[in-house]
Amino acid sequence: MEINNFKKRSHKHHHNSIDGFISADSFKKASGSIEFEKRGHGRLGQDQANKIDDFNRPDGYHPTVPTVTGTEPQTSLLSATPRHRHQPGGIENGISTNNKPKRRRKLRTLPHRPKSWPKFIAKTALTLTLLAFLTGGFLAYKLYATQKQVFKGGGQAPGVCDGNIPISKLNSEGDSRVNVLLAGIGGPGHDGPDLTDTLILASIDTVNNKIDLLSIPRDLWVKSSGYSSNKINAVYAFAKQASSSNALTVQEKDGLKALDSTVKKVMGVPIHYNVLVDFTAFKDAVNAVGGVNVNVPETLYDPTIAWENHNNPYIALKGNQTFNGAKALLYAKSRETSSDFARGERQRLLLVALKDKALSLGTYANPLKVSNLLDSFGNNVYTDFDIGSVKCLYKQISQVPSSSIKSLDLVKPPNNFVTTGDIGGQSVVRPIAGLYDYSQIQNYIRNTLKDSLIAKENANITILNGTNVTALATKEATLLKSYGYNVGLVGDAPNRNYQKTVLVELRGDPKKYTQHYLENRLSVTAVNKLPDNSISSGSADFVIILGADAAYSS
Repeated sequence: MEINNFKKRSHKHHHNSIDGFISADSFKKASGSIEFEKRGHGRLGQDQANKIDDFNRPDGYHPTVPTVTGTEPQTSLLSATPRHRHQPGGIENGISTNNKPKRRRKLRTLPHRPKSWPKFIAKTALTLTLLAFLTGGFLAYKLYATQKQVFKGGGQAPGVCDGNIPISKLNSEGDSRVNVLLAGIGGPGHDGPDLTDTLILASIDTVNNKIDLLSIPRDLWVKSSGYSSNKINAVYAFAKQASSSNALTVQEKDGLKALDSTVKKVMGVPIHYNVLVDFTAFKDAVNAVGGVNVNVPETLYDPTIAWENHNNPYIALKGNQTFNGAKALLYAKSRETSSDFARGERQRLLLVALKDKALSLGTYANPLKVSNLLDSFGNNVYTDFDIGSVKCLYKQISQVPSSSIKSLDLVKPPNNFVTTGDIGGQSVVRPIAGLYDYSQIQNYIRNTLKDSLIAKENANITILNGTNVTALATKEATLLKSYGYNVGLVGDAPNRNYQKTVLVELRGDPKKYTQHYLENRLSVTAVNKLPDNSISSGSADFVIILGADAAYSS
């Protein structure tokens, strides 16, 4: 529903205007003289008849034309009777009948002062400038107030504001991406108000301008630190309830900390920021941007929530649809007639649609839309972003086209790593590899969400086994590939008696980020010369010769 649906005025709008402000050309037309018409209609005709001056006619008395209405007889210009008292001698048919020159009497109108026009322009410009300043100041204040209420700070991603990340800030693979965990809850007034029934990992590649959205099944059975096994959607609620603090903000922080730890254990990637949103905030945000446009892949029929849709069980029809906040929320939370996995796909569609609309010029150029968008936050949103990170992230996301946003899940072949099951009478989702075995999931996620800098450098790596431990090089290669490394040759070293692992950088122009990650992972410092001349390096940028220390640590 469009939030700035102002009533239409009776006259035509000026063209080339933005957000109600008249353009320069239209302003000139509006402020210039209006030709005196024989027949006026409505307010426009009255304004023309009663105007002070047209700045073109000579000074003196001129006949006026009365306003024409539907009940008044039309009067021609020549027979019009002036509203002012007649001069001596009278006026007949618009011509004076007195031949004597008479002293002209002043009309009861403001005097004609040509020099006042520049002053009018100056005052108008001042008024518009003041209006813009007040609007900007108002929005700045609202942003400041919203910032204090929503952007709590505490999260940290090294690459959030700079693609040229200092090496010292990178600890392990994946740190150059910005991983944001989006958690949706029902909020006050709903059953299970703190259950995170929506969990989406948004992984942003700020170096290569890509975004991946991964839905995490709400019923995934997990072990959470300090709590018994349960569905992942209950982790936040339990941790929040168990918080030792009475402050809501601290309780939310404790809940998200436990949730982040659990997601990292399952997915194998760090969580840098959190966004916690309830139903009210989501619905109001969609309304604030004037609704979202979604290409619905198939008709959604759900009679279980028809009572929320004017008793209509058809929540959304197939094809391009425009959703207001209420319809978008129904589309996001429906699951009884489809599945939790299908719902996750719909939620990802809505996120992309909301991103496109919120970052569009039409939203951010409209102060009223911005104001309403800020109003939709408040107590209904919690994030551990700081305002500086949000500004950087807005700039980065705005540069990512929707075609570069990839939608991921853990269900569709060939990446189907979870299945449904029953534990203690509860319907749950569990890994196909086995209960609590997340190895397949982690391998897929890390390889899909490649570290931005590793992917950009794309260094070729040769891995050789310098021990007698069987398949040691193959095992290491599989692990490095899961982090997105470009592993080439895998084999045995000529000498199998290496006690310590060796990392060799061969190009002299090192791919510094890849080298840094490998040094941290292998606990070595790179050298520039192969220890054995019989080793053929081929096109490799790096050669890893695994020693006995690697066998012990594996």
